[in-house]
Order: sequence, then C-alpha cells, then structure tokens
Amino acid sequence: MATKTVTAKKTAPAKKDASAKKSTTTKKTTSKSSKAPAKQDAATDLKDFFEDALKDIYWAEKALTKALPKMEKNATHPELKKAIATHLEETQVHVKRLEECFKSLGLKPEAKKCDAMQGLLDEGKSIMEETKPGAIRDVGIIAASQKVEHYEIATYGSLAAYAKVLKEKTCLNNFLTTLKEEKNCDALLSKIADTALNTKAK
Repeated sequence: MATKTVTAKKTAPAKKDASAKKSTTTKKTTSKSSKAPAKQDAATDLKDFFEDALKDIYWAEKALTKALPKMEKNATHPELKKAIATHLEETQVHVKRLEECFKSLGLKPEAKKCDAMQGLLDEGKSIMEETKPGAIRDVGIIAASQKVEHYEIATYGSLAAYAKVLKEKTCLNNFLTTLKEEKNCDALLSKIADTALNTKAK
C-alpha cells in the first residue's frame, strides 16, 4: 500500500506538466493570431496622430504670426528686429504650406490649441514685461524665440517622418522646406546673440 501511494505522487506532477505545456501552446497560438489586426490599428492610429499634430502646429504657426510683431516692436538691436521681421514673413508662408497639406489630405484646415506653443509665447511675453528696453531684453527675446524654434524643429521633424511613412508627398515636401527655414532662423538667432548681444548684456 505504501508503494502504491508513492507511485501516485510521482505521476501526478507529470500530468500537470503536460497540461501546462498545452496551456502555453494555446497562449502562444492566441498571441500569434492577435498580431495581424494590430498592424491595421497601428496604421490608423498613426494617421489620426499625424492629423492631430497637424492641427496643433497649424494653431501654433497662426499664434506665432500674432506674437512676432510684438517681439519685433520690443527688440532694439537692428539685426534682431530684421531677423524677426523676416521670420514673420516665413511664418505666414508656413501657414499656407500647412493649408496645402490639409487640402492634399482632403481635410479642411483646422486649428487645435497647442498648449506647448502657448506656454512658450507666454514665457516670451513675460520676459518683455519684466525687462527694460535694451540688450538684456533682446537677449531674453532671443532665448524665447529659440525655444519656439526648437519646438518647431522637433515638430516638423516628426511630421516629416509621419508623412514619409504615410506616403503623403505634398505634406512631406512642405514640412522639409519649412524645417530647413526653422533651422536657418535658429542659427541666425544664435549668431546674433554670440556676436552682438551677449557682449553688451554683460
């Protein structure tokens, strides 16, 4: 009787192992079968995300066209004033390029408030309110402007990547052109700060 009891205890785990293997196999099969529709969902999500980001940057660029004239008015350095005025003209073109992108997607241009840009513009406004006209304010305007540029560079870089994946050629070409202009503006602001303003601000 003792021997039979021992044998029963040894065979019991073997049955559990077999059932565990079956369970694992079933889980793997289920996991594989659920992967196919996920690709379609991902593509749809990317398109939605792309369109949402497009609405954000459209709002941001339009808001920037209102903020730049105030920044130019508050700036005192001739090169800085000229750079801001030039970028205002570029920004107005950026808005038109975004509208072309909406059109190519079969969508009506729609602006969705961009909290990130609003925060950056509010910061720039605070700098102008808290400083006196002169080199210090100009340095602050450059710092605020470059934060805006860095945000736009990151955004247009991402949008270009999405457009490439989604094969939206009109949007892709427009984003790449705008991205180049944003980078050029950022480089110009750095040059103005390094060669003229930072020395006077000391």
